[in-house]
Amino acid sequence: MITNEELLARKGRHLETGLDESEIKAYLAAVDGWSLQEGKLTKTFGFANYYETLAFVNAIAWPVHADDHHPELTVTYNRCVVKFDTHSVNGGRGGISENDFILAAKVDAVYRQKAQ
Repeated sequence: MITNEELLARKGRHLETGLDESEIKAYLAAVDGWSLQEGKLTKTFGFANYYETLAFVNAIAWPVHADDHHPELTVTYNRCVVKFDTHSVNGGRGGISENDFILAAKVDAVYRQKAQ
């Protein structure tokens, strides 16, 4: 079983194959609070105000850019919904890959720093 620490230590890479349902279930156990919604790995992050929300968006820009795996973001006054999927898997039809979980772990790590 994969752990959050193992995901944090990995770097995203371009993938052609996605994860199957059982693999997704195992990976979900490693990333607290994330769920599969409409085919995307999704989590909502809460903040005190718009400034904190935008600071979070700016902070996650570096890890997602460094791994070249960019999420869909919905930004409102006090929350940010982050959605990952991998467009290149399943013959270009998209799906969930290990990259989505790697970046989910990295986004969570950024969010945890907010509380320190």
